[in-house]
Order: sequence, then C-alpha cells, then structure tokens
Amino acid sequence: MPFGLIHHLDLQTVMPWIERGSYGMLFALLFLCGLGLPLPEDIPLIIAGIMISQHHMRWEIAGPMAWCGIIGGDCMLYMFGWHYGREIVRVPFVGKHVTLKRIAMAERYFDRYGVWVVAVGRMFAGIRGAMVVASGISRFKFYKMIIADGLAAIVSGGLFMLIGYWFGNNLPAMQHKWHQFKLVLTIVAIAVALVLAAFFSWRARRQKTRQAGPISIQPSNTHNP
Repeated sequence: MPFGLIHHLDLQTVMPWIERGSYGMLFALLFLCGLGLPLPEDIPLIIAGIMISQHHMRWEIAGPMAWCGIIGGDCMLYMFGWHYGREIVRVPFVGKHVTLKRIAMAERYFDRYGVWVVAVGRMFAGIRGAMVVASGISRFKFYKMIIADGLAAIVSGGLFMLIGYWFGNNLPAMQHKWHQFKLVLTIVAIAVALVLAAFFSWRARRQKTRQAGPISIQPSNTHNP
C-alpha cells in the first residue's frame, strides 16, 4: 500500500487497489479499517458491489471475505480493549481514532442498552471502533459481542455492497453525481441506524420491565371496628 496516499484515501484511490488485489485486498482493507486505517469501511464495500456488477467479483466470495475482514479487525480491537483498557489510546495508529471521549460515550451507552449498541454503532463511521473497544474494556462476553457485531456487519456490509452494485449498473449516469450519491447513502445509513437504535432501546426497556416484575400489593393491617 503506498503510504504517501494514506491520508488521501477515497473511492477513486482505493478502487485500483481492489481491482489489482481482488478478494485479498478487500479483506485486508476492511481488516485495517477496524484498526484505524483512515478509510471508511463503506468505500471498499461499495467498490466490491461495483466490481460484482461488472462481473469482476462474485457475491458468494466477496460477501464472506468482506464479513471476515470486518469481524477480524473488530476482534483485534476487542482484544486490545480487554488487554490495554483505557490505555489503548496510547497504542499507535489505533489511538488516533479510538479516543477517550468516544470510549466514555460508548461506555455510557453500554450501561444503558447493553452490548447490542455495538450493532447500532457499526452504522456510524466515527464510533464503530470505540464501541468495540468499549465492549472489551467493559469485559462483555466475547461471544455476545461477536453475535451483535456479526449480525450488524451482515446488514450494513450487505447494504453498502448492494448500493455499490446498483451504482455499478448505473455508472454512466452517476459518474457526475457522486456527491449527491454520497448524501443519499449517508441518509440511508442514518435511517437504518435510527431504526436499529429504536429497536434496541425498546428491547432494553422491555427487559428492565420484565426484571422488575409485577408490583405486589400488601394487604393492610388496619381492621375496621
């Protein structure tokens, strides 16, 4: 990877890398995105969708490779959070995008909604890593984090690949409308995240209600004369 371009990563820059490196490069980029590579994971996913539409990749290979790259990077972040705790902000590269402020915010969400906030956090590029790190720092069970994160990765990863596939099929008409396309993409991602947040908020309230149980009414000891 040309390190001189590391601060200028966008769709036009990354697409030739994936065209040359194919599935291995897709996996590597998504893995490194979780560890702090200054590249939103949405971009490799969209590129994969475009390449599928052009018959340079296949769904049944690109999908699992992308999922493994995403989850592999998140597993590393979880282990870093478990091992280093809040000192992870001192770890080179990772600490640049997993800040103390973001970790503290993620921990507040964990206290309120549980490990499923990882699924919601995956929809937002700025806090994805912090959510996973916070789950490690908070010692949430690994399998619970993987289930929540893995399901969310299927939804978000599949969504962006489908959008890339649609974009690839309409590429001639969309070449001069990339900025408008990114705006629509952002709106869709936020809408999905809000729906998930509402669901998990409702689920958390329901669990608290169940744990509280019915309120028992004690009979009065006062007797009428």
